[in-house]
Amino acid sequence: MESFVQVTISGFTLGAMYSISVIGLALLWGALRMLNMAQGALLAVGGYASFAAVTLLGLPWYFGLPASMAVGFFSGIVFYYLIVRWTFQTKNFEVNIIIATVGLAIVIENVLIRIFSAYPKKQPFFLDGGIRIHGILLPNNTLLILGISVAMMLILTWLLTSTRAGRTIRATAQNPEAARLVGIRIKRVYAHVLIIAGIVAAVSGVLLTSLAPVSPHVGHDPMLKAFIICVIAGLGNIPGAIYSAFLFGFLESALQYTVSSRYAFPIMLAVVIAVLVWRPYGVFGTPKIVKR
Repeated sequence: MESFVQVTISGFTLGAMYSISVIGLALLWGALRMLNMAQGALLAVGGYASFAAVTLLGLPWYFGLPASMAVGFFSGIVFYYLIVRWTFQTKNFEVNIIIATVGLAIVIENVLIRIFSAYPKKQPFFLDGGIRIHGILLPNNTLLILGISVAMMLILTWLLTSTRAGRTIRATAQNPEAARLVGIRIKRVYAHVLIIAGIVAAVSGVLLTSLAPVSPHVGHDPMLKAFIICVIAGLGNIPGAIYSAFLFGFLESALQYTVSSRYAFPIMLAVVIAVLVWRPYGVFGTPKIVKR
C-alpha cells in the first residue's frame, strides 16, 4: 500500500508538470497551427531566470517563480516580433516556423551556455521538508508543484473561458478569417497567445528544475514528452492534453517502479504507437472529413 501511494504521488507530480508544458503547445497549435520546437529552450530560460533572481540578485527563493514569469512574458513578446509576425502569413508557415524555432532553440541554448556555462546548477526554488501521514512522506516541494500546477490550470481555464481575450483567442482558433471579418485584431491575438505560452513555459521550467538541476539542455526530454502527449490527445485539444498528461505521468511512474526507468520510456513509446494506430487523430481528437 505504501508503494502504491508513493507511485500515485509521483504520478500526480509528473502529470502536473507535464500538463503545464502541454497547455502551451496545445494552445499554440490550436490558435496558430504552430509547432514550437523552441519549447525546451524556453523551459531552460524559465529555470535560469529563477536561478539568477535568487542566486545572483539575492532575492528570497519564492521570488524565483515571479521572476521566471516576467522573463516568460518578455520572451513571448520577443518571440512574436522577432519570428512569428514575419512568418505566419507566408505560404508554408507550418514548415517555416518549425525551422525557425529549431534555429531559435539552438541560439537560446548557446546563449545560456555562454552566460551560465554548461555545468548543471541547483535550482533554489525548492521547499524543504515534508509531511508524514501514516508512515508515508509527502515532500513539501511535491505539494508546492501540485499547488502551482493546479492554480495555473484554473487561471488559464478562467482566462480562456470567461474573459474577452480568451473568447477572441478561441474565435481565432476556430476560424481566423471569420474572426478578422468581425473586427478581431488577429495579430494582437497571436501576440497574446505567445505571451501566455511563454509564461507557461517559464513556469514549467521552474517546476521541472526544482526536481532536476538547471542546465541549458534540461528541456529536451520534457519537450519530447510534451509533444508525444499532445499527439496522443489530439493536437490543439487543451482539455484532452491535460487528461493525457496525467495519464502519461501515472504510466511513467508505474513503469519506473515496476520495470525500471531504463525501459519505462521505450515501453511508453510502444503504447503511444499502439494508440496512434488505433486512433491516428488522437484519443480526444475528432477525425476531419475532407471533401474532394
